[in-house]
Amino acid sequence: MDLELSKEDLAFRDGLREVFLGAIPEEIRKRSALGLITRDDIVTSQRILNEHGLAVPHWPVEWGGKDWTPTQSHIYASELQRNGVPQPLAFNASMVGPIIAEFGSEEQKKKFLPATANLDIWWSQGFSEPEAGSDLAGLRTTARRDGDHYVLNGQKTWTTLGQYGDWMFVLARTNPDAPRKQQGLSFLLLDLNTPGIERRPIKLVDGSAEVNEFFFDNVVIPAENLVGEENKGWTYAKFLLGNERNGIAQVGTGQRIFADLAAAAAELPTEDGPLADDAEFRAAMHTAKTTLLALEATQMRVTAASENGQPSPVSSLLKMEGTQALQALTKLRMRASGSDGMLLDTDSPVRADEAAMVAAAQYLNQRKLSIFGGSNEIQRGVIAKTILGL
Repeated sequence: MDLELSKEDLAFRDGLREVFLGAIPEEIRKRSALGLITRDDIVTSQRILNEHGLAVPHWPVEWGGKDWTPTQSHIYASELQRNGVPQPLAFNASMVGPIIAEFGSEEQKKKFLPATANLDIWWSQGFSEPEAGSDLAGLRTTARRDGDHYVLNGQKTWTTLGQYGDWMFVLARTNPDAPRKQQGLSFLLLDLNTPGIERRPIKLVDGSAEVNEFFFDNVVIPAENLVGEENKGWTYAKFLLGNERNGIAQVGTGQRIFADLAAAAAELPTEDGPLADDAEFRAAMHTAKTTLLALEATQMRVTAASENGQPSPVSSLLKMEGTQALQALTKLRMRASGSDGMLLDTDSPVRADEAAMVAAAQYLNQRKLSIFGGSNEIQRGVIAKTILGL
């Protein structure tokens, strides 16, 4: 493992920055960095990236991929985060797109992949249920085969940005008599304009309603929308969740937040001088910086393992520590905001003091990081088994 970038990798990084800083509008990057990004911002940014061949670089080359090395992919993700560029919608780029490209029929690939890459279709994830979150295999939503279609009944919840969804990829039970609960699940593609679907927003502690719950009452799904083989959905779900988990740590995002916070602390007044001179705050910032450096090295370890063709269980450590680091940074930013760190309606326009005004909302929102993508408690179990051999 080499933590220093080669000349070729540095040139690759600089080429990415030309697009990220030159083609993506500054106002979009600014809103993204503050967590005030809109649906239109996400769509605009992804379509610009797609024009430059940078929306889905990890896909097969024939469908827009770039055949990059793991190190180049790491640089790409880090630079997106450090420069405040909205990441391509994960449900499209990192979840359902790779599934269709790997396991879908040729008809499905032609129909969905170009539109998915360009965000002409906004996908929603239909996995979690009220009693099946971390224990996803315990889901109860059923899809009964009836001739040339399936009949879907059940409920999905915590569907992030589901209010914008055009289509949903659904994991449902197609064989309730399977001997193991991981068996008998299938991966289906659902048009959300189909009759029998009800979606409801869920208001969160930060005041937003970015997650939703869906109810399905005898919803008809054409059998041609089955991805891969019937009752093999658990295999596809594990493939998808692996892609999701690797991106949750967001080390580049943490580095950007730290840099912004350090610059602000140098000018924020206290009774005894700038906040940056406060001993307790400085100690917390040093801890955060050390953690980010360790995370970057760990991320490179995972990258190096990928280059050898071996999946790395260290990704669980990266996810756990990375999410905790982001939570700690948002807590520091709220502390630095003082009385200005009031909860701000996320629909309000950006103002001069916007960083302070959204601090509380971001702190509250980031509590979710240690839960989704496989809770940190689950990750500790994975680490104990695969790394420590316990």
